[in-house]
Amino acid sequence: MEENNLTRRQARESAFLAAFSLTFHPDEPQQALRDCGELPELEQDAFTARLLRDLTAHIDDIDGEITAHLKGWSLGRLPRVSLTAMRVALAEMLYGDEKKPAVAINEAVELVKKYGAESDHQFVNGLLGTVARERGLADADTEPAPC
Repeated sequence: MEENNLTRRQARESAFLAAFSLTFHPDEPQQALRDCGELPELEQDAFTARLLRDLTAHIDDIDGEITAHLKGWSLGRLPRVSLTAMRVALAEMLYGDEKKPAVAINEAVELVKKYGAESDHQFVNGLLGTVARERGLADADTEPAPC
């Protein structure tokens, strides 16, 4: 993969878009990722690749974390945009090296605002914030911003 110098925001958005495509091909994640990597409009860098590797390697644990925080819902009922944004954020929060949960949460919220339904970002912010607090990843200085 040619090394592109994307901003972290661009890298997260590319990872989100690639992960979103995986929701249409859950049985062939590696092929879907290869297909995304071949799209010229979807730039990837090392950070993007790391997010996607962590997401695909830990998808069952990530989905379990999301499911544990759903009240009266199932993964299948969640909007794909919200589910994908939460998956990418949790991959970064739980398995990434940078350990900046507030940044991952904020970026997920922004992606849902851009690609999702009007009020979905509030749900995403709440669920990710709860996971961060329960996992001891958040403190007073790194709480996600209110929506």
